[in-house]
Amino acid sequence: MSVTKSPQVHGTSPGGPAGLAAGAQAGGARTALRAAGLLIAVLVLLAVLAVSIGVGAKALSPGEVWHGLVERDSPNYAVVRQMRLPRTLLGLLVGTALGTAGGVMQALTRNALADPGLLGINAGASAAVVTAASLLGVATFDGYVWFALAGTAIVSVLVYAVGGGRGATPARLALAGSALSATLYSYVSAVMLLDTSSLEKMRFWTVGSLADARPETVLKVLPFIGTGLVFALALARPLNALALGDDAAKALGARPELVRGAAILVVTLLCGAATAACGPVIFVGLMVPHLVRALTGPDLRWLFPYCAVLAPVLLLGSDVLGRLLGRPGELQVGVVTAVIGGPFFLCFARRGKLAQV
Repeated sequence: MSVTKSPQVHGTSPGGPAGLAAGAQAGGARTALRAAGLLIAVLVLLAVLAVSIGVGAKALSPGEVWHGLVERDSPNYAVVRQMRLPRTLLGLLVGTALGTAGGVMQALTRNALADPGLLGINAGASAAVVTAASLLGVATFDGYVWFALAGTAIVSVLVYAVGGGRGATPARLALAGSALSATLYSYVSAVMLLDTSSLEKMRFWTVGSLADARPETVLKVLPFIGTGLVFALALARPLNALALGDDAAKALGARPELVRGAAILVVTLLCGAATAACGPVIFVGLMVPHLVRALTGPDLRWLFPYCAVLAPVLLLGSDVLGRLLGRPGELQVGVVTAVIGGPFFLCFARRGKLAQV
């Protein structure tokens, strides 16, 4: 009996040359699409930066804003160059820090609910800063930032440990963060109520505000956030490997414990510096990575840059909205992001559409 072999057409199998070429072409198209999207996001950010500088309690024309920005003898120089510009730059840095930190935390914990506010990170920084202001008389950013970094680091480790460490589940991390947040914010409220001078100095800071931004604050916060951002981008590939499990990560050349330690250091730098500069701002680190993940997928090499660009859009947009809605005063940016983020979180949680990390 003769056996007839079916003819094969070379290159038509999934692993053949044509299949590989098609896969490479699809990957190139996906990369080009992501790059184009990131460019659009940068343009949107530039537009929001311009709006943030142009909008304030005092109505100015675009020409007046420009002259106030570039001419020292302009009557609007103090308003534009010394108030609005530092506020906008601080919002840019803080938004970048919170958005990137949220992405790192979600990748590290594999928890779609991870956020500097929800997991108690901001509460730790706030408790440390209020303690420094009330008990030690610290009144400048130079002093705040070190206490904020220490509080952030301690709470980061506590939440991770109480939540189960390497075996942590999203529910346990959320419960640990919520419990620590409630405890620490109760402590903050008690200290500020007992110390009226602290209450007066920090009543806007505790809800998250960009109103007191100064040029020197921007310069001092820049090294911390810049360093944290560089480390976060460098961790994108190792964290991608870690998402496959410790054994797979080791096979790919990553060192899981070192990666986890570096990720906690990144979150400490970004959240500690951002909170010291403008107070606790919640939901930015939760909302932005969710929205970005729908565009980029789970690849952190794209997710982190997108978060770094789009989070300031959300934060500065909220700040501008607060200025418009609160005229002649303003609503603090932390209040606006909470109002926006609360329904967002409830909607996604109710529908069960929280993005998988």
